[in-house]
Amino acid sequence: MEETEVVRALAALAHPLRLQVFRALVVTGPPGLTPGAMQEGLGIAPATLSFHLKELVQAGLATQAREGRYLLYRAAYGRMDALVGYLTENCCQGAACLPARPSGSRCC
Repeated sequence: MEETEVVRALAALAHPLRLQVFRALVVTGPPGLTPGAMQEGLGIAPATLSFHLKELVQAGLATQAREGRYLLYRAAYGRMDALVGYLTENCCQGAACLPARPSGSRCC
């Protein structure tokens, strides 16, 4: 990830409601959530949720797809992994800090 992309992603996550929305998408996994389900689960007004979803999509942390008459939002796990990787790339002076994941494995 480029530094500007990292800054944009971190800025998107630096708002409490956006962080809640992103965490809800991560917990839900690949099936994703509709805006209605997020509004109900998080108690966020539709216009406010729409604004925050747009910010997450523009930062590359979430994707939007139309399925039938519904919009589905999903966490962008590859981007999330890249962000965490960027943040931990040079930790502990190059020594392994955390157990390594098996090659090519992702959380979802």
